[in-house]
Parts: sequence; structure tokens; C-alpha cells
Amino acid sequence: METNFKKVVLAYSGGLDTSIIIRWLKNKYDCEVIAYSADLGQGKDLKPLKKKALMTGASKIYIEDLQEEFIRDYAFKALKADAVYENKYLLATALSRPLIAKRLVEIANKEKADTVSHGSTGKGNDQVRFEASFYALDPSLKQLTPVREWEFKSREEEIDYAHKHKIPIDITKKSPYSIDINLWGRSIECGILEDPYQEPPEEIYYLTKSIDKAQSRPEYVEISFKKGVPVAINGKKYSPAALVSELNKIAGRNGVGRVDMVENRLVGIKSREIYELPAATVLFTAHRELEALTLDRETVHYKQILSAKYSELIYYGLWFSKLRESLDRFFDELAEDVEGDVKLKLYKGNCMIAGRKSAKSLYNVKLATYEKGDSFSHSSAKGFIELFSLPLKVRALSRKKTGKKQ
Repeated sequence: METNFKKVVLAYSGGLDTSIIIRWLKNKYDCEVIAYSADLGQGKDLKPLKKKALMTGASKIYIEDLQEEFIRDYAFKALKADAVYENKYLLATALSRPLIAKRLVEIANKEKADTVSHGSTGKGNDQVRFEASFYALDPSLKQLTPVREWEFKSREEEIDYAHKHKIPIDITKKSPYSIDINLWGRSIECGILEDPYQEPPEEIYYLTKSIDKAQSRPEYVEISFKKGVPVAINGKKYSPAALVSELNKIAGRNGVGRVDMVENRLVGIKSREIYELPAATVLFTAHRELEALTLDRETVHYKQILSAKYSELIYYGLWFSKLRESLDRFFDELAEDVEGDVKLKLYKGNCMIAGRKSAKSLYNVKLATYEKGDSFSHSSAKGFIELFSLPLKVRALSRKKTGKKQ
């Protein structure tokens, strides 16, 4: 096992694991540790992390606001691709990892560090996302994953270590949830949630109101898209991060965006995860409705296949793959026609389509109507059906000739 680590750049969130990793690395390897924290819209001031990181042994800490880059270059790419893992997860945590990994590698090169590190567990997906990204961006860097090799067997033991070394933490044995949050969404696991039959307690939610406390009247919201990207809410233009932030408030107060799922992790186990995805839920609903209006049938159906693959690439940690980059070019081409406005009705946890319009709409009311003015050729339908059904007819005649039943 590699033990020669001189200078380590650590992805530092200030959560339980990374709070004790700095001290553990110093004690175990006597190495220099540089902490890195990215503001991806966690909703809290990261400045206190500087004092905490330095107090626990870091020689330096970088704190950067990456919210606009995260939403523009990562979340909105997933939106254009309609990337939803296993039809439920909108990939909030998974999308943040390649961006953090990219900055870790860039800082490691700048600081002439020999090692990059993270605090992900040894049985989750994030370890793969970080390390696959490190390999893709700079395979010469060493990689160190303390949580896979240290002596702690439970979160309770980690809490005890933090107390022993007087490391401040925001977690207790009574509230053992593991939480990750960014502007695109929030994930919660551990504790009682590990029993998939137990209803999640209301205390775990932060971004969304419960149905009984949500607004008593429906709220309508209109999302405007330009080339597949949301640019305005109710006619008011926003930057990418500001738009998502505003939608989180709107959807959250209506209880929209809660997801409870048992998902298939890349490492082979099933995991019960709770997600809060208010803005993302609204945007995905609106985007798909606009695509239904502006893209032809074959494109829509084929895109569904590629969207599933794209979501897997993100979930599996293969953001920096040739395939993901190539699929982006395909989705960018389709997005040229995905423009217009979508009106949604938000009420008691529901996000319902209320209307859509586009200058590039393929919907033709003269073809669709059942009223006067119908221009569809009904007489052509008979011949179309006969030709379309011909293989079925031929098979039936053949089976009849041989005495086989349908």
C-alpha cells in the first residue's frame, strides 16, 4: 500500500468525514494537507470552514463560488439530455462531483501536490465519481481515500474521534443522517432511512414543505426556454444559478420535488435514498413538455434511449468520457428547436402541466382537430393501416394454413 504522501489536496465539505480526515491524515502520514471547498449552493456561509480547516491541521484552504458554472455547465447539460437515473433521480449529487474533481486536480497542479483525496465512503458511488474523474484528468496524481482504510467502523466511532480531538461537527448520534446539498438538490441517507419500509420523518426535509403545510391554493409558474435552456420565470430573466434558486423557493413552498427511492448503486448494492429536488423537478417537467411540442416522434423516441444512457454515465462517474461529450453534441443539436414557454400548476406536492407554446411548435391544430377545419386525410388511413398491418396479416394466414392457433 502506498504510504508516501507529501502534499494532499482534500475535497473538504466540513461534514463528519472530512472534518476528521485532516487530523487523521496528519497523524497517519505526516503530510501537508490543503483543503478545498466549493460553494455549489449549499445555502450556508462557507467562510467558517477556513478557521475549522486550519484549526484541525490544514496548511491552506481554497473556498470558491462555483454555483453559476455548476448549473450552466453541468446541471443544464443534464436537463437538455433529460437525464434521470432509474426514472426518479435527477442526479444532483452526481453532477457536482466531476466539477469538484476538476478543481481539485487544477489546484493540485498549481500547488505542486502529489496527491488528491476525498471523504466518500467505501461502499457508495461518490468514490467512483471522484476517482474516475481524477484518472481522466491527471493520472499522474496519487489518490488517497481515508474512509476506505481507516479504523472507524461506524459513524458513532467517527463522532467519538471528533470529540476526542475537539473537532467541531454538526452531527449527533441522535441525528445520524448523511446529507449532501447543492443548488440542484439535496440527498439524505442513513439512520432510520436504511429501513425501506419506514416512512421518512418530516425532520429530514429542508427544501420542501410537507403537503399539509404547503400553500392552500395552486400556484402557476411559467418557464421560458431558449435552445433547451431555461432563461426566465414568469417573464423575468435570471442567470442560471439565480433561476434555479428562485424556482427552489417557488416549488419548495408548494411541496414539489420529494423523491423516495431504492436505487441500484454502481457498486452493486441497493440503497434507500431520499431526495429533495424542487427546482429540478419543475424544470425537467417543463423541458419534456416543450420537447413533446417541438421535436418529431422518431427524435423523441430515440432520445429517450440516449437519455437513459447519459444518466448512467453521470451516475457512474464517467462525466469525462468521450461518449458523454459526444452525446452532448447530439443533445445540443436537438436543443436548437426546444424554445418557448411552459406553464405549470404547482399544488400540494404536484407539478402539473397547464400549457405550452412555441414558435417552433410541430403541433398543427388543423391536423389534430376533430372539429370543422380538419385537414387530415381520413381516406388515406385505410391504405396506411392495410400496409402497416400487412406483416400481421401474412403471419395469420400462414398460421391458419398450418393449423396453428393465434
